[in-house]
Amino acid sequence: MASIRPLHSLFSPLKQTIPSLVPVINSISFTSCCCCSHLRQVATFVSFNPSGNFDLSLYDDQDNTEAPPPMPPTEGRYEVVIDNDIIQRLDLSPFQNATGISSSSSAKPKEFMEKTIGFTINYQREDKYDQRELSEFPDIRLWFVQLDATYPWLPVLLDWRAGELARYAAMLVPHQMSMKMGVVFNPEALELFVMNKVFVVYSWLKRHEIPMPRLKTKDMARMLGFGIGDELFDLIDKNSIDPS
Repeated sequence: MASIRPLHSLFSPLKQTIPSLVPVINSISFTSCCCCSHLRQVATFVSFNPSGNFDLSLYDDQDNTEAPPPMPPTEGRYEVVIDNDIIQRLDLSPFQNATGISSSSSAKPKEFMEKTIGFTINYQREDKYDQRELSEFPDIRLWFVQLDATYPWLPVLLDWRAGELARYAAMLVPHQMSMKMGVVFNPEALELFVMNKVFVVYSWLKRHEIPMPRLKTKDMARMLGFGIGDELFDLIDKNSIDPS
């Protein structure tokens, strides 16, 4: 049977065994917790450290580990710069202009996986005292929803080492913010997001004849804390349908 599984388990303070995401690069580390309503949560430190008064008292009894500083962006990566006007107009032209990608057929996966893609978000808050993290603003998230709907394979091309994959996921997956723990994802929503991207990315890499598409797809899933079994890829290969 096909499987997607958390890479590790930890024993929580509530004496329950719950999934935990394993650290895989320095700029993103993972841990686990339970919320007071007993709904499971999966927490991750991401490279854009949260700011503001969003320290959840739930985690006061956790260890004092703080989010590590972000890794620097990959040198020479494609940088997509967006601001309020672009976000409000759902304008994807800055992405297209920065990367040269206007459609799936115009993307050269090998080139973009080597250089990677990152985002600079120049967002001016209407209220200077609004201390929400960028991933908590609905208009920013909607822009990323539009981007993801247009280029659903994009996560595999992002600058993983600088935390761009985690930040991208935060734009699309329900989560909470914690000053101590960073982004706290809803685990079921994160799992569905990862599964969706496994199907999309694996098929896209194969279509473009990228070497070892399974390994690259597995690496992407591992960055978000999930191990993917080969049996799932076997099923995808067996039941693949030409998207055209």
